[in-house]
Amino acid sequence: MNFEELNLAPAIVQAVREHGYETPTPIQAEAIPAVLAGRDLLGGAQTGTGKTAAFTLPMLHRLSVGERAKSKFGGIAIRALVLTPTRELAAQVEESVRVYGKHTSLTSTVVFGGVGMNPQINAMKRGVDILVATPGRLLDLQQQGFLDLSGVQMLVLDEADRMLDMGFFDDIVKVARQCPKERQTLLFSATYPEGIAKLAAQFMRDPVTVTVEAQHAGGQIEQRWYQVKDSERLHAVSQLLLHFRPASTLAFCNTKAQCRDLVAVLQAQGFSALALFGELEQRERDQVLVRFANKSCSVLVATDVAARGLDIASLAAVINVDVTPDAEVHIHRIGRTGRAGESGLALNLASMNEMGSVGKIEQLQGRESEWHELAELVPTGKGPLRPPMVTLHIQGGRKEKIRPGDVLGALTADLGYTREQVGKINVNDWSTYVAVDRAIAEQVASRLNDGRIKGKSVKVRVLTD
Repeated sequence: MNFEELNLAPAIVQAVREHGYETPTPIQAEAIPAVLAGRDLLGGAQTGTGKTAAFTLPMLHRLSVGERAKSKFGGIAIRALVLTPTRELAAQVEESVRVYGKHTSLTSTVVFGGVGMNPQINAMKRGVDILVATPGRLLDLQQQGFLDLSGVQMLVLDEADRMLDMGFFDDIVKVARQCPKERQTLLFSATYPEGIAKLAAQFMRDPVTVTVEAQHAGGQIEQRWYQVKDSERLHAVSQLLLHFRPASTLAFCNTKAQCRDLVAVLQAQGFSALALFGELEQRERDQVLVRFANKSCSVLVATDVAARGLDIASLAAVINVDVTPDAEVHIHRIGRTGRAGESGLALNLASMNEMGSVGKIEQLQGRESEWHELAELVPTGKGPLRPPMVTLHIQGGRKEKIRPGDVLGALTADLGYTREQVGKINVNDWSTYVAVDRAIAEQVASRLNDGRIKGKSVKVRVLTD
């Protein structure tokens, strides 16, 4: 099957192809026809299955052929609302909406906490077709009288199980009750705790149920277990990295304190490591995610909540620094490596008091764990891992009309660097991040500071650990 066979608008199919996708994933193939037909949908899917496109593509199609109305503020009315548990996931979903909807006239914005409210208030007054939001900030806007959901035709609850874990059940109910009863509701969840059934029963009408597994086979992931004492756990992570030398590693800890401690240990040993947990400011979180995704950071240390929704392509390894007591969460963790036909590596550290959790994982996976000795881990290269790229932060973004092509042109056409020396370019509203070859980073920053982008002087700095 290809995307044309799903009867999506040509403008949307064109954007999908330009993004590099030719055929739909299983959940897209099953969900998109149901959504286009106007059915409510209950989707069982986790990160890596293509679920975001499973609802954004038919949403864009349905809204592109519908008519706009005015909100009570005079701007266009919100016609689709997507609720997500975290700021990172909200930003990723809204980015997908913009990418897939770039050949349509539809507008979108994202609202979440941790940043100033005034720009979000102004966006609500102007109105958008598609709003992506976290529940807390959405209700803050509503309580202050800046939200009109009376025109919502589609409500999407993405990663609903995680929203319930974070205590958002009552908030979701409040939001859903502000939307018209005749709307279409889509709910996606990796697991099915009791609250999911309650939500579905309250707010969905005869939903179609679609369930798919993560797109990885057990054989693609080599999984190894190492028994450790708690006192040697953090040093064991260094041993794993120096032995296997993965190009990119996502290391899971059960607590924020453990994340901080591990990053401090790794950085002291010369590794390029960054932490992702709930208390970071939004600007810091953006920079951490950009640097890991663009190969400027070798190790990202995260809690499960902070990492939920992250979709990093070509992740070489996952290290479970702590064993999660939830066996399904373990499956989700290791499923982030070994995707798209590539091999993956899942390395697990477990102490004696975690063996009960290991037993639950073995039961769910249907096989015994493969145990190895820490003594087998010997350095296989020289020194700690250093990523191939370094990220430059440029003050200025979409609000100053900067586009990725402008940055690439300044580096290649103006300054004479090769395309191969330039990596991923991320343009946000007020900031731009560009990955460049590690060997030239300082020189590029200096020359950009003396040069121009789109005829304007810019301030550039190198982001370091």
